[in-house]
Amino acid sequence: MNVMETIRVSLNSLTTNKMRSFLTILGIIIGVAAVIAIMAIGNGSKASIKEEINKLGNNVIMVAPAMPMTEEEVNRDNLPSYTWADIKAMEQKSSIAALMPSISSNSKVVWGRYNYNATIIGTSASFYKVKKLSFAEGRTFTNDELDKRMNVAILESQAVVRLFGGDTKGVLGRTFQIKQIPFKVIGVLNSQPVTNLDYSTNDQIYIPATTMMNRLGEQNITRLEVSAKSPALMDQAQSDILESLRVTHRLKPSEPDQFEVMSQAEAAGAALGVDNIMTSLLGGVAAISLVVGGIGIMNIMMVSVIERTKEIGIRKAIGAKPRDIMIQFLSEAVIFGLLGGMLGVVTGIGASKIIEATAHMTVEFTISPILYSFLSSAGTGILFGVYPAYKAARLKPIDALRYE
Repeated sequence: MNVMETIRVSLNSLTTNKMRSFLTILGIIIGVAAVIAIMAIGNGSKASIKEEINKLGNNVIMVAPAMPMTEEEVNRDNLPSYTWADIKAMEQKSSIAALMPSISSNSKVVWGRYNYNATIIGTSASFYKVKKLSFAEGRTFTNDELDKRMNVAILESQAVVRLFGGDTKGVLGRTFQIKQIPFKVIGVLNSQPVTNLDYSTNDQIYIPATTMMNRLGEQNITRLEVSAKSPALMDQAQSDILESLRVTHRLKPSEPDQFEVMSQAEAAGAALGVDNIMTSLLGGVAAISLVVGGIGIMNIMMVSVIERTKEIGIRKAIGAKPRDIMIQFLSEAVIFGLLGGMLGVVTGIGASKIIEATAHMTVEFTISPILYSFLSSAGTGILFGVYPAYKAARLKPIDALRYE
């Protein structure tokens, strides 16, 4: 039996019971589709992180409380936190260009009959420089407004839309309320893209950190980002930050640092490493579906051998060799795998596109996962089809013809 005849007979056998054949390859379809979709989402996520790193530049430093090393430190109530004195001291360092302390709170904001639950961020005058933001109109806080704890606010683009009900013309100078306290709009920011590192919704409101502490009762600076004057001064800026914090927190030379510093690129690199691990783990879990699909192929091929025992006996009686029988059944298993692989590739790409459109996630396809998963599906067909094919080839003609 030549190759084309073998393929024709195999396809005819598979199409005899279409539903059974489809259910057999369903595991392969799910496995291949899951691998492709997960890898596409993972690649898209990594691309977004790299893009964000490039956009932020390499002069942004994140400052965080040092991780507790002992159980006693974990249970202490007086874990280190930032103070406004820390911020003022760091502003004096020549290596530091800008700081963005963050005191975050969710509050209802009201203007006339319009209101929404906004994220309020208490920060410094130079926050926009750290985040690479720009003003559509207006200005940032002045030192006088910070020192006098004045009720002024800067709105992101969607905050203007949500707070003023679409009336976005001439918003500078308008007064709205946060916790029934009036605030005056002094600036409006341009929209910023949503990224993997900082999920901005463009509807946040920025007010002076001193006002946040004094008027809204939020005392804890939960986040601190610092921009060095240049990439060349990164090491100096990190040293200056730690030195400044040691002075303002009155640490003795023998006492360890209470804070850690890390560049934004290093933090993003750590996030990228975690993303790689998660993508690999999820890809491995998805690949298990290929094994499940392979077991389904073996099961159905074993049933097929039993159902076609007489057919095998007749073919052997008229001259078919064991090799011919084995090739025929093995080709059926391979076709199962290849067909499941093709449908899985189409399903995986389609599912990724749907996720991208509905969940607003970035997906990025590469040829390697598609090629590997498709070839794996064919390999699964071979691997799990060998034993049924071998069993069919080993049947003796006289025993096969007697089978009822």
